[in-house]
Amino acid sequence: MPEENQKDQQTEASQSDFETGSITVKKNGHFIHCLTIIGQIEGHYILPSQNKTTKYEHVIPQLVAIEESPEIEGLLIILNTVGGDVEAGLAIAELLSTMNTPTASLVLGGGHSIGVPLAVSCRKSFIVPSATMTVHPVRMNGLVLGVPQTLSYFEKMQDRIVNFVESNAKISSDDFRALMMKTGELVMDVGTVLDGEGAVDCGLVDELGGLSDALKYLNDVIESGEKQ
Repeated sequence: MPEENQKDQQTEASQSDFETGSITVKKNGHFIHCLTIIGQIEGHYILPSQNKTTKYEHVIPQLVAIEESPEIEGLLIILNTVGGDVEAGLAIAELLSTMNTPTASLVLGGGHSIGVPLAVSCRKSFIVPSATMTVHPVRMNGLVLGVPQTLSYFEKMQDRIVNFVESNAKISSDDFRALMMKTGELVMDVGTVLDGEGAVDCGLVDELGGLSDALKYLNDVIESGEKQ
């Protein structure tokens, strides 16, 4: 086998950015970009330096560049989140859901709060058995005015998330709201903690699987597109 063909069969890192947790790999002639979304989603306010964060101003330009890249044929999102800025997380999720580039998400560790819309935003979602997804209502830190407008704002924000999840997953809005408002699972809070199997059973995530499963899905989609 010629040396060039041998290299083409190997997985090669073509570029990486350790600050933003992304890398593009080449295998069998296909480029797949891997982007990690970990810790808290940092939005309009800078979080303390000891917090592990994913900055949405880093992620959004990367998604635009991936969508416009003539070389990148697939995108893998690896998630291990503990929530964060709802507006920023939903903005990233909306971008992912409207990409033409084949996308897959893999939940490792946890998918907390806004991590749920991020997980379901891709064409196919995977979760490892030991991972958990925590579903609960929208919450806000800091000063909150006790007026009807505040309650209306929370309800509208809640509706945006529920409608997005229903549109991108196999779970109904009623079932998702029931998970959000369940009592008895979270100490001093309402909501539900789902393990990998539970997330698949309720229709929140598509499939149990790991890294090889997500990459195989992307490679299959890319190759089937080439044949078509």
